Amino acid sequence: MQARKIDVMPRMEGLDALRGFALFGLFLVHMPELYELYWAHPTSDPVQLLWHDAVFKTFADKAFALLALCFGVSFFIIMDRSARRGVDFTGRFIWRLVVLAVIGVAHSLWYRGDVLQVLALMGLFLLPFYRLRSNRVVIALAAFFLLQPTLVLKMFCGLNGAAWANEAPYFWTSPTPQVYLTGDSLLETIRMNWTDGHLVTWGFMAESGRLSQILGLSLIGMVLGRIGFFSDPGRFRAARYAGLAAAVLALAVMSKWGEGLVALVPATPAMFMPRSVAGTIAGSLTNLCIMSVLLFGLLLLYYGPGHAVLKLLAPVGRMTLSLYVAQSLVFVPVFYSFGLGLHATMLQSTAVLLALAAFAVQVAFAHWWFGWFAYGPLEWIWRAATYQTVDVPFRRRMPEIAENRSGAW
Repeated sequence: MQARKIDVMPRMEGLDALRGFALFGLFLVHMPELYELYWAHPTSDPVQLLWHDAVFKTFADKAFALLALCFGVSFFIIMDRSARRGVDFTGRFIWRLVVLAVIGVAHSLWYRGDVLQVLALMGLFLLPFYRLRSNRVVIALAAFFLLQPTLVLKMFCGLNGAAWANEAPYFWTSPTPQVYLTGDSLLETIRMNWTDGHLVTWGFMAESGRLSQILGLSLIGMVLGRIGFFSDPGRFRAARYAGLAAAVLALAVMSKWGEGLVALVPATPAMFMPRSVAGTIAGSLTNLCIMSVLLFGLLLLYYGPGHAVLKLLAPVGRMTLSLYVAQSLVFVPVFYSFGLGLHATMLQSTAVLLALAAFAVQVAFAHWWFGWFAYGPLEWIWRAATYQTVDVPFRRRMPEIAENRSGAW
């Protein structure tokens, strides 16, 4: 049986490295978070809080934001590559998202914090914007979504006395399910993830403004793909320096005046949500500033003095889907009661060090894997299901096909 013919294209290894770095940050958050069980008994020890805060202030929300941006870049690469062959990929891309959603729903039965199904849904909203040829219009729309329009609306409605806008979000009042903490049955955990887990996940994504942020960042990623930010990095050296300077300046502004602006929003015991929502918006913008510092800082190092080290992340970025799922498959049982149940005893420092060691193993594994195979295991399944054929090369050939396989996020 002959394998499907694949176009030979150079890989965008800077994008791979960025995606691998984003996965590293996401994993580094999940571990001290104990895969969402930390909030059942947060630490009060000052030393352990230092470990926790260092990780969360650096990577929480920022790593996921980087993944959303990379998702937008990959979307453009897929659509553009097909368009250059005279093929409209829209229908197949929708099917590709359906496949990703199925993988995500299956994964969510194991870990309720799954993000794959969320990315799959938000990917649908990218399709209408792909037809917009003006990058300025797309950037303006992205900025609109990043400014959290639904939260701004809720804030103003709350200030005008709307009862619904002064109610606490669902995820505020939803405690960690007891079955995660003391139950001994995997089936009970799966049942809880299927019911309460989806409510909490989607409630958080909607009520925290995360869905709007994903769309805005994915649109920015689409524009970066369109202008060749990763395919022709040599043209954007000055832009990377300018981007880092702008991000640092914006972060300084938010750090100095963000809390003061939030404090200007009126608050009373009966009208407490508008200020809280304002804080969420300010926090989201601050996180975007930090994400931008990480983005431009990493790329400056990758295309400069840090290339020899950061290129180690590129193979990880080629199999983010497989490694993301594997991380939870291995470590959810470490913390949950149906497994080792270490959520109540593992120190934050131990969790962070364990994450660093485990990720080092994943880096080594990814390098070994791509010495033999052309795709990560789930990436291959995703691609084969997208094209509805198994005639997709899995084993690495010599010389290796150098296509930029956009099976990653």
